[in-house]
Amino acid sequence: MYEFYINGKLFPVPPPKMDIKIKGRNETVTLINEGEINLLKTPGLTEIDIEVLLPNSYFPHAIYENGFEPAENYLDVLRTCMIEKKSFPFIVTREGLFGTNMTVALENYTIKEIGGTSDISVTLNLRQAPSYGTKVITVIEENKVSAEVSRENSDSPAPTEEPKTYTVVKGDSLWKIAKQFYGDGGKYPKIYEANKAVIGGNPNLIYAGQVFTIPI
Repeated sequence: MYEFYINGKLFPVPPPKMDIKIKGRNETVTLINEGEINLLKTPGLTEIDIEVLLPNSYFPHAIYENGFEPAENYLDVLRTCMIEKKSFPFIVTREGLFGTNMTVALENYTIKEIGGTSDISVTLNLRQAPSYGTKVITVIEENKVSAEVSRENSDSPAPTEEPKTYTVVKGDSLWKIAKQFYGDGGKYPKIYEANKAVIGGNPNLIYAGQVFTIPI
């Protein structure tokens, strides 16, 4: 079983291949004696290129989460990713193999009409989008300060007095559950850590009927 999700939406036909480019940022420097050294630096942002098929009629080998949907529904997901200018989860599950779970941004996409059919092919370029934030320092009195770290796009609701529970239904993902309770799907690791004993080692594999504790 091979499934992939963009912004929480299961796309019907997994791409035949996925190119993942991990960009190195090492720098070669020439020394005074004309020798060279390689300055090792932290890798740059990962880029992903994929081409996906969006059938406009029922495709027997496609995976439909809630029954057949036309290609336009999936194009709406891509348009939303571009318009909202927010990062989103890109999740690939491979049964019995490693999974991919990365926060990315949609850099660009190209829509191609397939001649002789009503189907559509879309080429996507995704780029890793790690979270970042700013630190605000508020001076209270001389020699005393308080520091508060604020994260962009933090729209979490006010915490409740007691943790809640949630029963998983078909089609759920940790990202979707985090979006429902926190207003931010990127906070799914908080739910995963609280329910690791129930979920197991792969946060991409959850099943209907599981009961999760939703931490405040």
